[in-house]
Amino acid sequence: MDAHEQAPGLVRGEGLTAWRQIADALTADVVAGRYAPGQQLPTEAALAARFAVNRHTVRRALAALAEGGLVRASQGRGTFVEEAPLAYPIGPRTRFSEIVTGAGREAWGDLVASVTVTAGPDQAEALSLPPGAPVLELLTIHRADGAPISTAQTWLPLPRFSGFADAYAARGSITRALAACGVHDYTRLSTRIRARPADAREAERLDIAPGRVVMVVSSVNVDPAGARIQANRTLFAADRVELVIGG
Repeated sequence: MDAHEQAPGLVRGEGLTAWRQIADALTADVVAGRYAPGQQLPTEAALAARFAVNRHTVRRALAALAEGGLVRASQGRGTFVEEAPLAYPIGPRTRFSEIVTGAGREAWGDLVASVTVTAGPDQAEALSLPPGAPVLELLTIHRADGAPISTAQTWLPLPRFSGFADAYAARGSITRALAACGVHDYTRLSTRIRARPADAREAERLDIAPGRVVMVVSSVNVDPAGARIQANRTLFAADRVELVIGG
């Protein structure tokens, strides 16, 4: 069948574009349960064959679904139906791995980059350090069943946490990396939450369309002695979590 011929389910010449009809058809498939949450959609080539259109038209339809939060396009892996939002409690003992595994999903954190920097005013205040003190800065991505839930910048005082980056890369967990550095428990001292659009790099790390809303959670953690050990700025994909504030 030629790409310009009418495919089953597509109506030509009545004002509704082909990509919009494809988006509507795929939405109906998801709503009807033909594609389950977390399931991968057929490839662009397979969808183009199904609807007898070119791949550019399919790509436009999938982009619209991603912008609407129905699907997630993962670079090099394909397009997946979004999972139901994860209930994410914010309290004195917030632990990503425990929250995700408690929801029956697999948790893991990827270390994107680590570098030693001098503490800026915000980091110095958060960690009770003199301005210019050395701190370890990490960029991480936190996943549930492979889907990115959040990306974070984390700052820790040096030299106390000089081995933290290697520990995190090996263990995929802030809590387990802190334990490897001798901190076996910690609590949340403060939390601030705001919302804003994601920039292009943040959107790429979270597999969301640029401009989609992210929730920015800035926090400080302390060890059992009350020493400030960690400052975070975490960006959550707003459609993938429900932040629950409580004790």
